[in-house]
Amino acid sequence: MAAEGSAGAFEDDAEPTITIGEYIEGIEAEELEADLVLGGDDGKECTYGGGYLKRQAVFSCLTCVPAGVGGVCTACSLACHDGHEVVELWTKRKFRCDCGNSKFGSHVCKLCPEKDPENPANSYNHNFKGSYCTCGRPYPDPEAEKQDEMIQCCICEDWFHEDHIGLNSIEEIPRDEEGEPLYEDFICPKCSPQCYFLKLYPDTIWASNKHNSAPKAGTTDSAAMKGGSIHGDTEKSENGVLINHLNGEKTSDNDNCPTDSAAPEKACLDGSSDGICKLGMNISTNTPSADSEKNVPFFMSKGWREVMCRCENCTNLYAQQGVAYLTDKEDSIEEYEKVAKQKREKKLEQQEGAEENFLNSLDHVQKIEILSGINDMKNEFQSFLESFDSSKPVTSEDIRAVFENLAKKKKQRLS
Repeated sequence: MAAEGSAGAFEDDAEPTITIGEYIEGIEAEELEADLVLGGDDGKECTYGGGYLKRQAVFSCLTCVPAGVGGVCTACSLACHDGHEVVELWTKRKFRCDCGNSKFGSHVCKLCPEKDPENPANSYNHNFKGSYCTCGRPYPDPEAEKQDEMIQCCICEDWFHEDHIGLNSIEEIPRDEEGEPLYEDFICPKCSPQCYFLKLYPDTIWASNKHNSAPKAGTTDSAAMKGGSIHGDTEKSENGVLINHLNGEKTSDNDNCPTDSAAPEKACLDGSSDGICKLGMNISTNTPSADSEKNVPFFMSKGWREVMCRCENCTNLYAQQGVAYLTDKEDSIEEYEKVAKQKREKKLEQQEGAEENFLNSLDHVQKIEILSGINDMKNEFQSFLESFDSSKPVTSEDIRAVFENLAKKKKQRLS
């Protein structure tokens, strides 16, 4: 019993280990995440020549532009600002690389030195200074014991802590049972009045909390559309009307949208033809109500952009509100990441093809030599790990010794 107890103690104290396969999988996951953030950009060419790209990864160099009013592309962040204080901003829409322009003083872009003094269509927020959210804190926050989750508004593109978006509890954020987001896009309270027209749509465009995500058996599509939207969670009162908890507004039991404007049935949103509005109204004359002006966060369901009406009146209103990009498929993060995945798959296919072509170009003796070298390297590393004192750090001398032993074995094999 004592021996078993001792063995258990040693097992508990043992350091966690991972296999080579697990390590490689971890590296591949990190590479995929990087590709998704960078949009598949290999970081070799400045994007300035492409103009104001619909979406790209942007970085702010506080060493060159302390005021935070300049942004650079991936390639310039690597080639021109290595060793500088660089802030990673993830993605920004309609942005053109500033590297080396008038904002950067005497600093000249190494990749594309000929640039206009400024890019007037670029927009900059406090993210470029390294601060985020309504609290203006940096990320990661050096004073925080735990780095809180942050989400990005798809309108202003600022990042917000989940407990700073105007909700009573972060439990109101639509998530599934595993805690994964059920929403595709988030619109912050400051930007939601700008998108008041979204309240004219049925609840199918709004992400629902996990406990409301599935309609009860026997309910119709119309009934399923009534409850569970984050912009107006409702419940039936004793007198048979629905009460919107966010604005206290009563709506008819037959309404599909918790606003004072009656939205059409779901079937009307399947498509618009001949310029007919999906909403069945002139949206430009439908002025926002006092409720619509309230600053509350919006959480939009997957595919909500495809549902938006594209008739002339609605399109003009989107432009007036400064959100015309919402109907552009290439603007969405989902499309940006989809393109990144396609670029990554193509790159991996090219790498595999190059490796296969290389092996096919070798004769039998050369192939045997490569396989023997790989086997020797595997055995040498295994011997090193078995004999190495894990309490000590691995030094450059240790690595050099491994390759010197490999060279000796190769010489012995060939002699």
